[in-house]
Amino acid sequence: MQYMAVITHMARITGPVAYRAASGKQLTIPLGPCLVEQSDPGQVDVIWGAQGQNSAALPLLDLESAENLRHLVMLGQAS
Repeated sequence: MQYMAVITHMARITGPVAYRAASGKQLTIPLGPCLVEQSDPGQVDVIWGAQGQNSAALPLLDLESAENLRHLVMLGQAS
């Protein structure tokens, strides 16, 4: 099995970005800073909170849509 390297970007949520919680309920990621990690070609993890304590897995297409709507702004690759 071949693994993709994890790529982490700093980003900011500026508008509604929805995700489905483990309970099945649809929620939105709070406005503010976040990290976006991609380790799978079709999916990303968005991580937020003062300690990075919250996260949501999103299809890459949903992330691209949020970016096109300017609800998510990529700020640069994290070091």
